[in-house]
Amino acid sequence: MKQGDLHTHTTASDGTFSPSENIQRAIEKGLKAIAITDHDTINGVEEALEEASKHSDFECIPGIEISTLYKGQDIHVLGYYIDYKDKNFLMILDKLTSVRNQRNKMIIQKLNKLGIQIDESELESKRCGEGNVGRGHIAEILMEKGIVNSLPEAFEKYLGKGRAAYAIPDRISPLEAVRIIQDANGVPVLAHPGIYDADELIPLLSKNGLAGIECCHPDHTLEQVHHYEKLADKYFLIKTAGSDFHGFRNGEVFHGDIGSCTVSLRTLQSLKNFCK
Repeated sequence: MKQGDLHTHTTASDGTFSPSENIQRAIEKGLKAIAITDHDTINGVEEALEEASKHSDFECIPGIEISTLYKGQDIHVLGYYIDYKDKNFLMILDKLTSVRNQRNKMIIQKLNKLGIQIDESELESKRCGEGNVGRGHIAEILMEKGIVNSLPEAFEKYLGKGRAAYAIPDRISPLEAVRIIQDANGVPVLAHPGIYDADELIPLLSKNGLAGIECCHPDHTLEQVHHYEKLADKYFLIKTAGSDFHGFRNGEVFHGDIGSCTVSLRTLQSLKNFCK
């Protein structure tokens, strides 16, 4: 059965593979479709689409992953088939990027207070072109300095929710993200809900334009996958899946490799139909 991976990141945000390399890896894995869903940016989309056009019978979905705030919790909303050239949409993304940069500064300040010296210039050196930088890059710096031995350790000790250097500025709400994606003619899907412990969001968002839930994700247990599949059925939402691929750092994949969580191409058609 033909499959697609609906959640991948590139060097345009905090991935280590270029958009073209994500396409190539997807094809090597035998996939027929992949979504480029960088954090709060579409800067990797055009390169990915150009590379995908070189390969017959392969689809690249222009997408995004928007960061939001709900009751102090970082919530991510995926957007598929967005009009990535829409001027109003691009202006909104500029504002989201400024919030992301603010968060980076807050995290670095906390790390410095903990005696871990990181300069903003060190993080800036990780930026690829006009792409975003974020916690993944800070984790990489912590590994390079020998503070931690792995990405999971960096998040467990310092960068994850409630940890020593965790920080989150004011952000838009998940409901606002859904509307932003809709206004860009895209299809909004709640990313990895098993990470949040905020299931009450699902009926709220489903009443306000949410199209689907990312049921299958590398960080979800099998029990969680079944749980969110049932919720998707209950609220008539599309069941999606994605690897949340961020490339490799020090030989480790974070969260999953391309193709580790996939959907059939019928799901892509369901997403397209939602726009109509």
